[in-house]
Amino acid sequence: MEYYTWILAFHVMSFTSWMAMLFYLPRLFIYHREHSDNLAFGHVVKIQEYKLYAYIGVPAMWATIISGAVMLYLNPHLFQSGLWMYVKLFFLLVLVAYSFSLNSIRKRLIDDPEYKSGKYFRFYNEVPTLLMIVIVIMVVVKPL
Repeated sequence: MEYYTWILAFHVMSFTSWMAMLFYLPRLFIYHREHSDNLAFGHVVKIQEYKLYAYIGVPAMWATIISGAVMLYLNPHLFQSGLWMYVKLFFLLVLVAYSFSLNSIRKRLIDDPEYKSGKYFRFYNEVPTLLMIVIVIMVVVKPL
């Protein structure tokens, strides 16, 4: 348990980095979609989307998952501390699925720049915020 707080700090930093990607990538999709007629701009946005997802999002997601698993291994009592951990883990799985869906959308936009509307992506951009709110409340407040 000597290194537990260091692992926790790494977990929070990883989660923050992952959330940055989850917040910004759908915003890039909005730009991608709403400027699909500008090929040069679209090319730059495609590069940004790929690098953000592959070089920041995916490593941060796995770092979050692995550091969280290590903390659960070191402190299995967390599973007996209430329902909040199970709710948090459920919403974590939803967040992982959302993260993978972003890559699917990214690839779809490459093939079809007219895929969905900017309005759709503005709505889709709110999903990680709602998930983050539930996850943070479960971890900090532990209402269940």
